[in-house]
Amino acid sequence: MKIFKFGGASVNSAPAVRNVAGIIASYPDEELVMVFSAMGKTTNALEKVVNAAFYQLPDLSRKIDEVRHFHLEIISELFGSEPGIILNIVEEIFEEISKASVPSNFGFDEFYDRIVSLGEVLSTTIVSHYLEKAGISTLVIPARELIITNNRFRDASVDWEKTETLVRNRIADDSRPGKIKFLITQGFIGSTTDGRPTTLGREGSDFTASILAYCLNAEEVDVWKDVEGLLNADPEHFADTIKIDQISYHEVIELAFFGAKILHPKTIKPLQNKSIPLRIKSFFNPDAPGTLINNQSTGSSTVPFLIKKSDQALISFFSRDFSFIAEDKLSRLFGVFNKNNIKINLMQNSAISFTIITNDPADKMELLLRELRDEFDVLYNRGLELLTIRNFTEPILDQHLEGKNILLEQRSRKTIQVAYLEPK
Repeated sequence: MKIFKFGGASVNSAPAVRNVAGIIASYPDEELVMVFSAMGKTTNALEKVVNAAFYQLPDLSRKIDEVRHFHLEIISELFGSEPGIILNIVEEIFEEISKASVPSNFGFDEFYDRIVSLGEVLSTTIVSHYLEKAGISTLVIPARELIITNNRFRDASVDWEKTETLVRNRIADDSRPGKIKFLITQGFIGSTTDGRPTTLGREGSDFTASILAYCLNAEEVDVWKDVEGLLNADPEHFADTIKIDQISYHEVIELAFFGAKILHPKTIKPLQNKSIPLRIKSFFNPDAPGTLINNQSTGSSTVPFLIKKSDQALISFFSRDFSFIAEDKLSRLFGVFNKNNIKINLMQNSAISFTIITNDPADKMELLLRELRDEFDVLYNRGLELLTIRNFTEPILDQHLEGKNILLEQRSRKTIQVAYLEPK
């Protein structure tokens, strides 16, 4: 059994969905579990719906209509003038979104998960019906019935024991109808034990594929993307990128930790634990070998990898009493970061200060400052770039940092991280 994961770019239009159907049809003898993300930029669009609904903004209906129109256009192109039952099912999902309200017992994060998770439901609904139309029999098993998590909404942790039991019972069960070989589920989403929808963090569909592979002892995970494989840098930010043919789990975990967008940071470890290889393949060129990630070390350890994160905030905390920033102070700070779901991308401390670089917490910034101002003086800068270079050399640093206003720099043997402001 193999796990295929198709991201949003692979199903962002009717021609893209047809292309995915062609890829699947080329594996007639394989048993496949296919994980789908929301179509195109649907997650981003539904995030805007969530904000408009939660804060009762006047443009809520327009934002819902934008998402609805995008999906109905794809349905029209795929199914023509007689879409049949698929149109009714999709309209019911949008009716659920349109009736969205904010009960008093829902916080923003739980409300977010209830709405944004419907993007993956829309995607698998449309794709599965088109595959049936194309003569490819599939069985959809909702991810909420497979992936059990805690109630940390928007960044839920997996209950591995319960999830493994459910996955094996539902997917590895030979009694499923007609011994269907092609199974479909949603990426990114799960549910609590009492049935409340959760999500696994942005780009969490990769992690879903990894979870399923671990539970099923899969032969391989194939992640289908719009690139030929793993590149040493994002071509949107850097020229002359290099494709990596083979790379170790360890190296990819490091890259994902630093923010490489090619894979969700949590994806690799479950695969490494069972030595399940992961292959990154191009849905534009399905016959190309892509990039293989496994236990074997390769020459890629000398290739420089460049990872850029924008919209970063640098926040420094200074103790207001006469004490140093020691373990008790750090414990307090980390507790507040965890409560507010603020992820640290870089940290540095001295006797009297503690500084972090994080994705700009935006609306959470004031909450963070309000909670800590009585104990700490707080200084911050926003609008920074964070550049991480693994396997750096001095010429590469000169090339990419010349003229930058550097606010923080941290080096190890193989990696440098630099937070800077672009010159005005």
